[in-house]
Amino acid sequence: MSVYTLNLRVFWPLLSCVLVVLLLLHHLTYRNVPDPSAGDGCQDPPADLLLLGPLSLLKCALALAVCYLFVRYCARGPGAGGRGKRASLGRALLLEGHGRARRELLEEYYEREVRLSPHVLGHSKAHVAKLVSELVRVGRTDGPPESSLAFRGDHVQIGSSYEEHKVGSPDCFDILVPLRLPRGLVLEPVAAFAERPGGPPLVALETARRSDWTRRHRPFAEGFLRPARGSPGVQRLSPDGVLRWFYPAAQRCLAAVRYPFEQRCALSLSLGEDQRVQLRLTPRSDYVCCHISMGVRLVPAFPLGDSAFLVPVAASSSDQRRRPGEEDLWAVYFPKQEQRLLGLLKGRLPAGSCHLKVLQLAKEVRDLGGQTLDNQARAEWKGALTSYALKTAWLRLLFGTPAEAWEERHLVDRLEDLLRSLRESLQSCTLRHLFLGGDVGLLPESVSVAMPKLLKDAAPANLWEGVSAASLELVAARLSYTWAHLHRLIRLGRPQRSSLGRGLHCKHIEAE
Repeated sequence: MSVYTLNLRVFWPLLSCVLVVLLLLHHLTYRNVPDPSAGDGCQDPPADLLLLGPLSLLKCALALAVCYLFVRYCARGPGAGGRGKRASLGRALLLEGHGRARRELLEEYYEREVRLSPHVLGHSKAHVAKLVSELVRVGRTDGPPESSLAFRGDHVQIGSSYEEHKVGSPDCFDILVPLRLPRGLVLEPVAAFAERPGGPPLVALETARRSDWTRRHRPFAEGFLRPARGSPGVQRLSPDGVLRWFYPAAQRCLAAVRYPFEQRCALSLSLGEDQRVQLRLTPRSDYVCCHISMGVRLVPAFPLGDSAFLVPVAASSSDQRRRPGEEDLWAVYFPKQEQRLLGLLKGRLPAGSCHLKVLQLAKEVRDLGGQTLDNQARAEWKGALTSYALKTAWLRLLFGTPAEAWEERHLVDRLEDLLRSLRESLQSCTLRHLFLGGDVGLLPESVSVAMPKLLKDAAPANLWEGVSAASLELVAARLSYTWAHLHRLIRLGRPQRSSLGRGLHCKHIEAE
């Protein structure tokens, strides 16, 4: 049985119209009453009767004003005065078709959900750097035998937390831990593009044919090397063997440095399903701002020249999918070139530019667009729109757009340009690698000249080579829908950040 609910938005205007009609009928009826003192109708009416018309109109106007104020008061509803920021966001949502309203919507959402506290992020990075520095130092000084791997003693900070475009909360960090090979072992990097044509760059580390070193150090060869397919007498360094060694080695180093840190935070080390080593920091005191629990992903890496690193290809990673025959291949990372590019762009762009904010909002558009999808569709959505894919499209747009176009007032236009370029790339199934895309003259010479020769001679790489065209077409359509209905998706978005609200607040946050 349905229950009738009174619609106040219809009831009060209807009641006002009825009252106005009754007043008008009363006024007309009163005017049509004949005056008994008029005689034969030739005498002038008295002065008080001349005032009846204006007075009646004045009464009608007052009645209409009272009805209007009453309707306005009832339409507001209870609790309308305490909306605060929600009220201003609602006004922006009602006017979302206008450019100014959309910018206000994005600015308010950025301040409420996306922007990180520079103070909290700085404290978190400093604490992580101190802990990781001690950990890799122990791994270097505790020298292993010549027939095993070891930490080189340094680390490379990578990812959005160190490139100033992290979103959400400063609770996740990526660290490359460079390793050194045993003394006397020489491995030659060999491009493996034939095994994965057109895809992201993959490299194999091979020994010399029938190397004497591998025969003299058979335990190392059996644990870390694997015969190369199609090359008799050649062995390759296995990423799986390196990952199996890296986790207990990190555990031993953590046990050696745990005591100085255990009074400030609880430390734990875990191994994920994709063989990623995760270091978890849970603060116990106010040494770390706001008691944020942080995760540090430690990634073993081998240097390829002075500017690139080789990291294991994760078996279940969303952005690097392993295919048959890729068990002995390594992915190429370019963290130093990317950081150098960001430094050059920061000096070229105008002060207070919106380039970092555009990338952060693009990540939020991706997250909002995937929140209502099922597991399979969400995997395809995030598999295509990875953070590295978004950053690649963003950097390409930065180098193809004049510097003055990135002023703060052009925020919405630049975000639309980035999403448009992503849709076009998805529809064409091609997103070329920034450093291996075959674009001559796109990057500054100071960055491209430092590339290893092995990679300079590589064929152009497509980051979406392994994704089907049907999946990319669906992602492109979903991206258009997300941008068109962004105001509705923000209503369904994730709740306000609560990580900064747990425990004791840092005294410096209120001053920002």
